[in-house]
Amino acid sequence: MRLVAVDGPSGSGKSTYAARLAEELGATVVPTDHFATWTDPVSWWPRLVADVLEPLWHGREARYRRMDWTEGWPRLGDWVTVPVPDVLIIEGVSAARRSIAARLDEAIWVELPDPEERLRRAVARDGEKSREHLKRWQAFERGWFAVDDTKSRADRIVIVS
Repeated sequence: MRLVAVDGPSGSGKSTYAARLAEELGATVVPTDHFATWTDPVSWWPRLVADVLEPLWHGREARYRRMDWTEGWPRLGDWVTVPVPDVLIIEGVSAARRSIAARLDEAIWVELPDPEERLRRAVARDGEKSREHLKRWQAFERGWFAVDDTKSRADRIVIVS
């Protein structure tokens, strides 16, 4: 199985890019939004590894409970089954984190340079009631990306206008 990560700041177009790439490659996408919450933006990673990556790496289908964001606040939702794909795309903030870098076949960084436009797009996507959460999230991710040095390790950088 080939493993691709699509990472970058929120509101940059990662989901759209990953969906197009998945269609092109016949890949399966697992979004980090299925795991992350407003209060737990990155430490959920061991659950993704244990529930998704480990089974797939061993040739077994994966199964996990996704976060349900329909109420604007995450709660555990439906079970998702992931058959073993030829290509798996992990999409979302921290998908290309340093701890998985050695296992990635490709790390793709997607960025819309203007932070105000990213916030506008994220609010348009998630609703006005998410604005303050998104502002805190974007402040967190700036620090995360600076420490993790994600962009500098990307194999491909996609700048969105």
